[in-house]
Amino acid sequence: MAVKIRNFSIIAHIDHGKTTLTDALLLITNTVSARDLTERMLDSNPIEQERGITIKLALVRMDYHGYTLNLIDTPGHVDFGYEVSRSLAAGEGAVLLIDASQGVQAQTLSNFEKAKRLGLTIIPVLNKIDLPNIDLETVKLEVMESLGFTEEEILTVSAKTSQNVDQLLQAIIDRIPPPTGNPSDSLRALVMTSKYDFHKGVVAYVRVVDGVLAKQKLQLLSTTANFTPIEIGIFSPQMRPRQQLMAGEVGYLATGLKDIKKVRVGDTVVEADHKKDVQPLPGYQEPTPMVYMELYPVDADDFTALKDSMDKLALHDSSLQYQGTHSQALGNGLRVGFLGILHGEIIRERLEREFDLDLIATAPSVIYEITQTNGRVMKIHSPSEMPDQSLIKKIAEPVTTAIIYAPDQYLSAIIQFVKDKRGRLTNSHPMGVRTRLEFEIPLAEVIIDLHDKLKSLTSGYASLEYEVTSYQTIDAVKVDVLISRESVEALGFVTVRAQAEQRGRKLVAKLKEVIPRQLFEIPIQAAIGGKVIARETIKAYRKDVTAKLYGGDRTRRMKLLKKQAKGKKRMKQVGSVELNQEAFLAVLEQD
Repeated sequence: MAVKIRNFSIIAHIDHGKTTLTDALLLITNTVSARDLTERMLDSNPIEQERGITIKLALVRMDYHGYTLNLIDTPGHVDFGYEVSRSLAAGEGAVLLIDASQGVQAQTLSNFEKAKRLGLTIIPVLNKIDLPNIDLETVKLEVMESLGFTEEEILTVSAKTSQNVDQLLQAIIDRIPPPTGNPSDSLRALVMTSKYDFHKGVVAYVRVVDGVLAKQKLQLLSTTANFTPIEIGIFSPQMRPRQQLMAGEVGYLATGLKDIKKVRVGDTVVEADHKKDVQPLPGYQEPTPMVYMELYPVDADDFTALKDSMDKLALHDSSLQYQGTHSQALGNGLRVGFLGILHGEIIRERLEREFDLDLIATAPSVIYEITQTNGRVMKIHSPSEMPDQSLIKKIAEPVTTAIIYAPDQYLSAIIQFVKDKRGRLTNSHPMGVRTRLEFEIPLAEVIIDLHDKLKSLTSGYASLEYEVTSYQTIDAVKVDVLISRESVEALGFVTVRAQAEQRGRKLVAKLKEVIPRQLFEIPIQAAIGGKVIARETIKAYRKDVTAKLYGGDRTRRMKLLKKQAKGKKRMKQVGSVELNQEAFLAVLEQD
C-alpha cells in the first residue's frame, strides 16, 4: 500500500504562489469541486486570508491516478520557519516553487538548503508563466547556476490558470520516492503540529512512520501521557474519520487530552505497552521565542480577559510563551515571547479582533545574556529585568546571519544601510544581475524595521532571510525614561552606549509631541543610572487669571499670579500624566 503513497511539501519564498498552486492541485485531483473551492482554501484564519500569508501548517490528502498524495502545506514567512522544517521532515520530497518574474529569492535558497539537509527529493518549478514579459530562459539559468539543477528537471506552470499542473502531479508520482515504513513493526508516529478542539481535546497532526495507528491505548514518549484516541482520520481537506492509519500515511489523531502541553510537537506516539527498545523518532527543536513584547490592557479590569484570551490562542499555537508582569504606570500585563515581529503583530491583531481587547504594546526587545560580577549568568527578556550597572560584568546580544538578495544597482546603498545598523558584510556572491549578500547583524536591529526599510530602499526588489546564530559581547546600557520624575519601565530600552544619547534625545523629543499637555508642567527625561542624558519639557496650559482686572493697583495682579503659581505647584505634586498608545509607539519610531 505504501508504494502508492507520496508525501510532499511545497516550499517557496513569500508571495511566489504557493497557496494558489495548492488550490489548483485540490481542483485537478477532484479533492474539492470547483463549486466548493474558496480562494486560499487551506488558510483558515481570516488574518491569513487578508494578509495573503500562511501561518499554520496544514495537511490535505489527494487521490490521483490510483496514488495517494499527501500535501503538507507550509508557511512562507521567515518568522514561521520552524513550521517549514517540521513539515519537510514529515515527507520524502518537496516542490520548490519559484516566481518566474522574480527568480530565486532569499527564502527560496534557505528552504532549498533545509530540504537538501533532510535528504529530500526536490522538484524545481517555475510559477506564473502566464505573466507577460517574463524572461523564462534567464530565470532557468539562474536556478541551474544557484541551485545546481539541470534544465530537464525544471518544470514550468501557471497555478492561476492550472497550465501544466497535471505535469507537476505526474512528476511528484515519478520522482518522489514512496515512504519506507514497515506496517508490521511496532507503532511509531510523529507529531507534526497540534490544535485544540473543545469536543475532541488536543488534535495531533501525525505522520505514521512504522506500524499501524488504530484506536488502542497509546502513549507519547517524551511526556509519557497515556490516552485512547477518540477519533483517527485524514484531511481531504475537511477531517474525515478512518478506522486506522497505515505506515507512510499522514492524518490526525484526536487524543481527548485537555492539556495541549502534553502533546509536544516532534514527540513520538507509540503503543501504551510498547517494548523498551522502541526508539523515539528524530524530533524537531522546540520553537524558541526571539522577540519579547509586553501587552497591557488599556482598562485594568480587562487583565483577566487578556489572560483567558492568550490561553485560548496558546491552545492553537505551541510557540507562544508568556508570563504575568506588572508596571507601575500600566498595571498588570503579560510578557509574551514571539518568533519574530510579524508573529507578534498577528497575535496582537487577533487579541484585538477576536477577543475585543484594547491593548497597549511595549517596544519589542531581544534576549540579552548578562554575566554578573559574581560570575552568575542570567538572560533578560525586557529592559525592566536589567540589574544595576555596577553588578554587570558583561552583556551579550543575539546576532543573526542574514542573507539579502538584491539587484546590483542597490548594493552600495544596502551595505551602507546595514553598516548603520551595526551589521558586517561577511560574503557576497554575484548571480546574474543580482547579488547574494551575507551579513552578520544584531537581532535587536533586525526586529524593529530592517525588513521594511530594506524594501523601501530597494523599491521592493530586495529579499531577506535570517537566523540567529550566536551571541556577541557589546557595550550596552539601559536607558530609563522618566515622566514627571517617575520612571516608566515600559518606555525604557537597552542600546549600545555609543547610540544611547542620540536615541534618548530622539525619544524624549518624540514623547513631547505625543503626550497631551496638562495644567501643570511635565518634564520628560532619558537617563542612564542617575545621569540625565536628554530632557524636554511640556509646558503647562496657562489660564489668564488677570483677564477680569481693569486698571487699578498692580499688587492685585501680582497677588492673583502668585495664587495661580501656588495652585500649579500643588498640582505638580499630585498630578499624574496619562500616557496613550502613541507614547509607546514613539519607542518604535525613533529611527
